[in-house]
Amino acid sequence: MLAGGDRVAVTRDEAAGLDARDPLAGFRERFVVSDPERIYLDGNSLGRLPVATRDRLQDLVSEWGERLVSGWPEWIDAPGRVGDLIAASVLGAGRGEVVVGDSTTVNLFKLCAAALALGDGALVTDTGNFPTDRYVLEGLAAQSGRELRIVDDIRGALDGAAVAVLSHVDYRTGEIADMAGLTALARDHGAVVVWDLCHSAGAVPIDLHATGAELAVGCTYKYLNAGPGAPAFLFVAAALHGRLRSPIWGWFGRRDQFAMGQGYDPVDGVGRFLAGTPPILDLAAVEEGVRLTAEAGVARLYAKATALCELIVALHDEWLSPLGFALGSPREPERRGSHVSLRHPEAWPICRALIERADVVPDFRAPDSIRLGVAPLYTRFVDVWDALDRLRGLVERGEQRLVDPEPSRVT
Repeated sequence: MLAGGDRVAVTRDEAAGLDARDPLAGFRERFVVSDPERIYLDGNSLGRLPVATRDRLQDLVSEWGERLVSGWPEWIDAPGRVGDLIAASVLGAGRGEVVVGDSTTVNLFKLCAAALALGDGALVTDTGNFPTDRYVLEGLAAQSGRELRIVDDIRGALDGAAVAVLSHVDYRTGEIADMAGLTALARDHGAVVVWDLCHSAGAVPIDLHATGAELAVGCTYKYLNAGPGAPAFLFVAAALHGRLRSPIWGWFGRRDQFAMGQGYDPVDGVGRFLAGTPPILDLAAVEEGVRLTAEAGVARLYAKATALCELIVALHDEWLSPLGFALGSPREPERRGSHVSLRHPEAWPICRALIERADVVPDFRAPDSIRLGVAPLYTRFVDVWDALDRLRGLVERGEQRLVDPEPSRVT
């Protein structure tokens, strides 16, 4: 696509040729695309609906209506079954190390609180980390009286730390963190890292065992296409199972739960981090989304994502840089996940104009970034080409000045 070391934008016909040769092209037909003219570049916030998920949920709703409570013997193990699927196909983890349930925020609280019980020390994260991660740590620091360090670079803030929370892929810039190196560095300082995998799970190769990671959380509604508000997953390395206890004691984490006995005796393994009754419909949606990812293979998905993002960078350099845009993501493809941020002083009205006037759906992140998220299961090269062509024309005509400039609640 790109010649030599130069970034030379391709023509639309060449982009269409890339789609014709794309081994993953057939997966797009397995998603609901209700408006073929709309270009969707926000799969890093919410993935499309798989056709298999729509059909599975219809069947499951009928099953609920017919079987009622008698369906629970088949449903009850879904958090671990789906967790094992994610472990094997997405995370490079082992059987019995991942469960699905609750939100990313709740799971992050569980793991951080459990890890704090291992010893004294501060809580550490970086200033650019996702807000919910920082807020969870603020709350834990207030409850526990522990020191909280929110710094630009955690490498110099690990002395005397107990728990560090880091994102594998930066939610603004798309930059990939050195999971192995930072995990080892934290361990050398006596700290444990809880990794946030929300912007990498299903898009970027992850090998939790190979990197030495011990704890992780992540959502399923982005690249795993499980639907709005779908439950998150958490990972606890097997070596820590006997040492950690969830701060939320619920009946699904208790041994012999239907004995309804007095006192709390947690099950062995990662299941002790379950709490309340699992959302069976949501778990079915997670399972179908992960199955698609497993079939395609994360390595192939990342290879295509890299090529799509390289096209964004190339077209940015040729078309958008002269219009006042700046690249907000690493230029080196190996340092970048599956989205590219474009910075501009008028980023918010440009983002609104793209949606309202050009039928392109990206998203905005304060203070000045437009994120273009490519989801290789359904994003095409011509989608990228057309989106940036529409973006270029829109800004050249000044259409961003024709929309309401006031930020809305959802950006």
